Amino acid sequence: QVPLAESGGGSVKPGGSVRLSCAASGDRYSINCMGWFRQAPVKEREGVAFMYVGDGGPATFYTDPVKGRFTISQAKGKNTVYLQMNSLRVEDTAKYYCVTGFWLVTEGCTALEQWGQGTEVTVSS
Repeated sequence: QVPLAESGGGSVKPGGSVRLSCAASGDRYSINCMGWFRQAPVKEREGVAFMYVGDGGPATFYTDPVKGRFTISQAKGKNTVYLQMNSLRVEDTAKYYCVTGFWLVTEGCTALEQWGQGTEVTVSS
């Protein structure tokens, strides 16, 4: 069983929208944080959006480049998160990776435990 199963992605024009999903297998109570990193060609990996999925949640964290455009959400009762990406820009082109880890309110997911295989998002006219 694949630890993190990602889906979504594809090609879209600037201003368009894409939704990614990520389902984590295993004990749903052992996962504290889920979210997304991305890496564009010849660029460093960067955080995108994260969600606290533990008790007392949810809570979210967005990095500055995506604030107001991307929304992370969770399927109720499941270790599945979605990343709704709106108003996409050319600079959002990257491979997006789902991760699990430990939640920090100032950073999102840290001490990363699992990585998905990645899914490509291409924004071009």
